[in-house]
Amino acid sequence: MSTTEATPQAPSAEELVDRARQLRSLIERNAPEHDAQRRITQETIDALREAGLFKITVPRRFGGYEVPIWTKMQVSAALAEADGSTAWVTTLINVCNWIGGLLADQAQQDIWGENPGARIAGVLNPSPDVRAVDGGFEVSGRWPFASGSLHADWVLVGIVVPDASGEIVDDALAFIPIGDVAIEDTWHVAGMRGTGSNTIVAERVFVPAHRTMSLRRALQNEYPTPHADEVAYRASFIPVLTLVLGGPQLGMGRAALDFVLSKAGRRGITYTRFDRQSDSVGFQTDVARAATLLDTAWLHMQRGAADVERAARAGEPMPVLARARVKQDTAHGIACVRQAIDVLMSAHGAASFAEASPLQRIWRDSATAGRHAVVDPTVNAETYGKALLGVDDHITHLL
Repeated sequence: MSTTEATPQAPSAEELVDRARQLRSLIERNAPEHDAQRRITQETIDALREAGLFKITVPRRFGGYEVPIWTKMQVSAALAEADGSTAWVTTLINVCNWIGGLLADQAQQDIWGENPGARIAGVLNPSPDVRAVDGGFEVSGRWPFASGSLHADWVLVGIVVPDASGEIVDDALAFIPIGDVAIEDTWHVAGMRGTGSNTIVAERVFVPAHRTMSLRRALQNEYPTPHADEVAYRASFIPVLTLVLGGPQLGMGRAALDFVLSKAGRRGITYTRFDRQSDSVGFQTDVARAATLLDTAWLHMQRGAADVERAARAGEPMPVLARARVKQDTAHGIACVRQAIDVLMSAHGAASFAEASPLQRIWRDSATAGRHAVVDPTVNAETYGKALLGVDDHITHLL
């Protein structure tokens, strides 16, 4: 009997998205506080937990849902219709939980064995301050931009892996209980303020070897987990980490469009004869262009998610060209969302920038999240172009 057969069936994608949408009024009410206090309220975190939205990527063996990537993205998008920061924190915790599901059995038991609701946050950038010791590593360092770290039970951090002589032989991810690190308040930014993406600080923390995972092998779809029947944990590493960043953007774009359309029949266009924006051909053209840009984003990202899921179900690693296209699909899709929001801000008018308007927060959040290094449009376009041409000297190892 497989592990999935031995555990209850996960909720459908439709049910999980519906759970996210049922939280909309609560999250919208709390969103200004998230933005002002630079963290998600405990009320919101508790509601997300009770809805099961932090365990969608936890293995079913621990009571999780281990959903496909497109379901992850749909849940994120639904949350982002209410608040980008809430969606981002949920997204980043869930993708770190997914990475936890790639670990060896003992490490997974460490994380979820006694606490099936454990949440993980983390940063991949490697610290060089690592020493090999008996049974594992002594780790020190600083890892900024750890979204969700204020609400996590564990953190994952990037490290270099030295041998006994100190020579670097690998890069890895190390998993550490939150009580063994400090979270330094460094997140003072214009957008995605509520994510509390602060800095993880570790001082000579011991990490047993079984709670590390080779990043170089993960990039080649070689994971420590022995549970080969779990399709969700066969998905290609960087395509998953890239695509999930698109989910909140899709929801923010949709929220912006819905808001502008809802006001168009009651707002005029200043210094014109139009008492209603909806009567203006120019306005009609703007909202059509924005809607089409958002459709383009959805279609590109849905294709990328389908490519990832197809390879995972087949138990095959994605070839370089396919991985590069997923990165390009995501980066292009996010660029389309940002462009659509810009169009909508101008179409709605200067009131878009009023502090009371949700549009200005959507604009700030999308612009900030859209500049995450993993979805840099220039880097991803060059990476895809090289893959199309068969050029091997890629400018990033995250492929």
